[in-house]
This record gives sequence, C-alpha cells and structure tokens, in this order.
Amino acid sequence: MSILTPSIPDSDQLHRDALTVLQPGFEGSTPPAWVHRHIAAGLGSVALFGRNVTDQAQLAALTAELRRENPDLLIAIDEEGGDVTRLEVGSGSSWPGNLALGAVDDPALTRDVARELGRALAECGINFNWAPAADVNSNPGNPVIGVRSFGADPQLCARHTAAWVAGLQSAGVAACAKHFPGHGDTNVDSHHGLPLIDVAEELVRARDLPPFKAAVEAGAKALMTAHIMIPALDPDYPATLSKAVLGGLLRAPESEGGLGYQGLIVTDAIEMGAIADRYGIAEGTVLALAAGADAICVGGGLCDEETVLRLRDAIVAAVREGRLPQERLADAAGRVRALGSWARQSRSKQAAQAAPIEPDLSIGLRAARRALKVTADPAQHFEPVTDRPFVASFSPESNIAVGDDTPWGVAGMLAERFPGTRTRGIGPDQAGAEQLDALVGELLAEAAGRRLVLVVRDVHRHDWMSAALRLLLNARPDALVVEMGVPQAEPVGALHIATHGAARACGLAAVEVLTGRPSVGR
Repeated sequence: MSILTPSIPDSDQLHRDALTVLQPGFEGSTPPAWVHRHIAAGLGSVALFGRNVTDQAQLAALTAELRRENPDLLIAIDEEGGDVTRLEVGSGSSWPGNLALGAVDDPALTRDVARELGRALAECGINFNWAPAADVNSNPGNPVIGVRSFGADPQLCARHTAAWVAGLQSAGVAACAKHFPGHGDTNVDSHHGLPLIDVAEELVRARDLPPFKAAVEAGAKALMTAHIMIPALDPDYPATLSKAVLGGLLRAPESEGGLGYQGLIVTDAIEMGAIADRYGIAEGTVLALAAGADAICVGGGLCDEETVLRLRDAIVAAVREGRLPQERLADAAGRVRALGSWARQSRSKQAAQAAPIEPDLSIGLRAARRALKVTADPAQHFEPVTDRPFVASFSPESNIAVGDDTPWGVAGMLAERFPGTRTRGIGPDQAGAEQLDALVGELLAEAAGRRLVLVVRDVHRHDWMSAALRLLLNARPDALVVEMGVPQAEPVGALHIATHGAARACGLAAVEVLTGRPSVGR
C-alpha cells in the first residue's frame, strides 16, 4: 500500500493526533473539499497566505466556512505588518513593521499598533498570527530579517516583543514569537539553505534570547522555531530538529538554564530549503516532533492534499516503528487543541462585547510618521515637491517571506498626487557594471526638468544600487532619497528620508514630507 494513499483509516486517535499537529495551506479563496474532510478527521490548524486573500469580507467568509467542522480550529496567518503582510497583500500594510516601531522606541505605541492589527485579524476570523519576529538583527547584511526586526539591540527588541505580544493577544489573537533561538545573525536565507551561526553559547544567551524570554514572560501563546545551525547549542541538528534547543533551552525550567516555556512550539515552514534539502519534509516533520515541536507549519509552497497525507502517514509510521513516542505526539496534539480552545473562548468574549470595537487604521500612519528620520543637506535648500517628479525605484530581489506580490515605494503615491509623474523601476539585472553608465544616462535624461526622487531598499547590502545612487547624485545633488529598508548607509541627497520599512503606511508618511502635504482622509 502506498504511503500516500488516503484509504488508511483516520478514525483512530493516532491518525487524529497526526493530523492535529499539521498546519497546512491550500490554494484558492475558498477551501477545497479535501480541507473540509481533514478538518473533520482531526486537522487542528489551517494556514492562510496571500493567495487565499482577496478582501476582508471574503476572508471572513472563508474562515467561517473553515470552522464549520471544528469551532476550535486554529486559523493561522503570517501577518507581521510592515513588509510582511498577507491581510493587505495587494496594497501594502496599513501598519509599519518592527524596525519602524523600534526606531520610535515607544512600547505603548507598539502595543497599540499590535492591538489594532489584532482587531483587524479577529474581524476576519484569524485567531493565530505567526508574529512578531523577535530576532535581534545583529548582522546588517542579513538577507531575510532586516526591517522585520525591532533592531540590533537585545533589550530594545525584548521590550517591543513583549509589547507586541500583549497588544495582539488583547484582541483575542494568539501571538507566535519567532524565530527561536534567533535568526538575526545570519547571512543565509533559510528558505534556500541552512544558516550557520558559529558563536559561543554565552553570546546566544546574552544577545539572541532576551526577546524570547520577554515573549515567554508576556504570555506568548506560541513560539516558532528557526531553521538555523548553532553548533554551540547542538552540533548535529538545526534548532527546529534539536532536542537540546527545544526540549532543553526552551522547555527546561530556568533553574536548569532554560526559558521554562509551556506554550505551543511550531516549526517554521518545513518545506524550506534548510530542512527539506537535507532531511526531506517527512523526516524533518518526524524529527521536529521528536525534538519537542508541537505543530508543523507547511503550505507556503507545498499546499496540496498529497502533502498532508504524506506527513500524516510519516508521523503514524514513526510512532508504529518506535521512532516517535506516542506520548510525545499526544502531548503535541493536546497543546494544539488547548490553544484552539483558548482561541474559541477569546473569540466568544470579543463577540460578547456590547459594541464590537472597529480597528483604528489611522494609528499605523501616526506610528509611521514618528518613525521617519529626515536628514537635510545644509548645502541644498529643500523645497517640497509641487509638480510632476521623476521617481526611480531600485528594487532588490525579494526574499520569500516578503514575496513579490505586495507593492512598495512612493512612486504610485506621488503619481496619485501629481498626474503625469514619471516612474521607473530598476532591478539588479538592469544595473550591472557594463550597463550602469548607460542606465544612469537614461535616468538623467528622463528626469530632465523634473524633481528627482530616488527610492532604495537596503542600499548598504547592494553594490549595484549604491553605485547607481552615487552616480545619480554626482549629476543631480538636488535629488531626494527615500531609504525604505535598514538605513545602515550614510544619508545622502538634498533630503534623505529613512522610513524604516516599506509598508504602505511608511510610504504615505514619506510622501507627506516630500510634498509638505498631509495624506487626505488620514
């Protein structure tokens, strides 16, 4: 009999538990029949991504349909705000991301932003959010964390992680601090490979763990593992598959050197290259559960019934072969069900309020305004943009967490204010060393007679981008620069605006400064 066959009976507790610990995704704006079947058979969670969202009314209808078979179903989404948004995948987020909030460094503001984001998710029927990112972005060259982190200071990240968790969960949505024990000191994206952090355990504890300790103390309902290798913690397995990291460092009581965490542990997506390429998703799933994970995230890439069956049957086989203790699986499934029960009760409490509280979307723009860092060149007199500018946007390749579907930048916003604005997007394939002089010449010609706005993202990480910026500013020192990534490079241009993220709210705040005019209706 094939391991993938759906004919294996799933009425017994072992099969139900195996389904309960999976958090799969699916294609489409309505759930396929196979999703309903597996929820009825015990599936404890469903994961939603941008491909599942068209608008909030559709999303609310989708989540209501998913709960038809199980009112305790966990419905998870990856909604960090800022650059990583699924709720507003088509427009960009109304809320600035972590780096912007860290730049303001007002934990009360962070709590308020997370609360309003939580209310928006709860309105749509989402009860589990894979956020916040609690990683300390200690490596400026990090290709996957960057603006998703509150910053490079462990204590700053700790206080804002705690505030974000408290704010989100006050809206009845479970928070999931990630990526334990810390993805900030990496130069490899774990979607593609296995990052190695070869530092002493003492440094990990002092630098990377404080935000996770703060999340635990704030009552975070879940923590997500990182697909990273830290030999000082475990020389053989990445954190997601490590008993020393999950069962020891995270679960052990503080008296034994752990964080004493008793909530849900969920893996980062098991089909990511760091795990799938070395172990395969089935073996990775079994090893993660045996190490202490309670739920397996899958479905960002592999989002079909075959994947669910494959993982379910791999778990069942591992229990029957004695490789995965049935008690460990039962414990994991019990934690999933307990969180589902908490989410249902929280939803009931929110619904019982005399008058449901609408999310305050304006708080995102207010926060984004406070996060701006504006630097003027004293040799250049800045005048607001009042007519049709030329906007050149330099776009690095997006990492998978951010994706390619969400618009960013200020070009469209300026074009709305000034019809006839000219815009051009430039990627690394258009700005190689052999093409650079010609490209700069074209851009200068197109910008002739117009204000020039140059929009960059993490310019410090991209030589091609910094070279183009330097040549353009040599010719046009009056150009205005908007940095929408990590502002690691020195400010340049007649006016330099660091937004600390590329959320729509951050772009709107930057446009207000560029034009000297507030956003209409905000």
